[in-house]
Amino acid sequence: MFAWVLDPELWGALLTLSALEIVLGIDNLIFLSVVVDRLPVDEQAAMRKAGLLLALTFRILFLLSIVWIMRLDRPLFSVAKHAVSWRDLILIAGGLFLLYKGTQEIHAKIEGDDAHARAPAQHASFAATLVQVVLLDIVFSIDSVITAVGMADQVPVMIAAIIFAMMVMFAAANPVGNFVNNHPTVKMLALSFLLLIGMVLVADGFGAHVPKGYIYAAIGFSALVEGLNQLTRWRQVRRRAAQERTRDTQ
Repeated sequence: MFAWVLDPELWGALLTLSALEIVLGIDNLIFLSVVVDRLPVDEQAAMRKAGLLLALTFRILFLLSIVWIMRLDRPLFSVAKHAVSWRDLILIAGGLFLLYKGTQEIHAKIEGDDAHARAPAQHASFAATLVQVVLLDIVFSIDSVITAVGMADQVPVMIAAIIFAMMVMFAAANPVGNFVNNHPTVKMLALSFLLLIGMVLVADGFGAHVPKGYIYAAIGFSALVEGLNQLTRWRQVRRRAAQERTRDTQ
């Protein structure tokens, strides 16, 4: 009855799929970190939790509707010999939205309208932000579930992997979000990631598949470089503070 507990293949699939779902969840965290910054401070934590809970809900619902999800890959029509399916249309729409959102936020940062954006009357509404989060959660969830179905054939394993991945992201959401929004250069990097992910979704929708490993390797390398920059700035601040203390004691 409980032979599955000792099945190494099952545990291997669970661990592999959990790790993959955590990596795929980076998209959600980056998007949440960007859109939540437009909300009043007292609503930001609630939106992060709502966004991740919705992402978990959509993933589980889609997994329980595997037959319907797999039908999304069926061709609807052809464009230049490329068969376009519902999945392709969803990815293209989600990618275009990410490109629009990333460009809009970069424009706001570079044009220097943060002072207006921070004014009480200019805060984004919770409902409007939630709608954006729901739309992108659906796009990311479909992509995530199709990947999960391709790696495992047992729904309980897939659901367990998704729940575990969401627990990790739930714990990381507030620290990651606060760090991104408190460091302008990190936020600009996150916005660049949104543009990259959006372009990849559009390309995938048009049949030009880009291996996810390349995308996350690029994101990881950029994050490493920015981490070194942040470390350098932190050491410079400490050095200046030490020099000022030395001058004060002299």
